[in-house]
Amino acid sequence: MTNSKNKGDFLVVTTNYVPGSRITSVIGPVFGIIVRSRGLGGNIVAGLRGLVGGEIDEYTEMLTEAREHAIQRMTEEAQKSGANAVLDMRFDSADIGQVMTEVVAYGTGVVIEKDASKADAVSLR
Repeated sequence: MTNSKNKGDFLVVTTNYVPGSRITSVIGPVFGIIVRSRGLGGNIVAGLRGLVGGEIDEYTEMLTEAREHAIQRMTEEAQKSGANAVLDMRFDSADIGQVMTEVVAYGTGVVIEKDASKADAVSLR
């Protein structure tokens, strides 16, 4: 299954192809990076919730927003490079110290176009 995010005519997918399209140019690696921290108050609340166990909503929300911003930055970089799609998009993350988290969205920037000779259907048989 292809996970995609349409930004107008810009496509971001986790696959290395787009059914019914062909790659006309490979731009190369593109990425978007963001470093986030909850701040002292958020860390205290999250720390207290961590003592009880279960999901820590403050961090879930922060990481969800960080991923969205990382995708947005990656998309902007790809567009500036002349790409109209990013293939094989992935995330990576790491802690910086004990209060910051780095989130990176990365993939391969490409130029794709519809290929009338290819069917839109994908079969795994």
